[in-house]
Amino acid sequence: MPNIKRTAQAEEDLIDIWLYIAPGDRRAADRILDDIEEKLMLLRDQPSLGPARPDIAPGLRYFPMRRYLILYREITDGIEVVRVVHGARDVLALLTDNCP
Repeated sequence: MPNIKRTAQAEEDLIDIWLYIAPGDRRAADRILDDIEEKLMLLRDQPSLGPARPDIAPGLRYFPMRRYLILYREITDGIEVVRVVHGARDVLALLTDNCP
């Protein structure tokens, strides 16, 4: 079965998303992370679903999820989640400085 690997930055992104939403509605924060996890499982099983973004980094793909973008790469045994960011953020600036 394919795997979902997360970079340390992707893990931080998920924590930050929860911490941003939770003060207003903890259940909503839990739901958004559950929804992201559901999309990650979909991408794990169908990694070519997201459009490629070689202009940002080799092998990088993205997939929209509500107001967020899941940035990931296909790897031999599944996907590697690079970042999970709000769609309003400057993704190119975020990744060109420290894309793994």
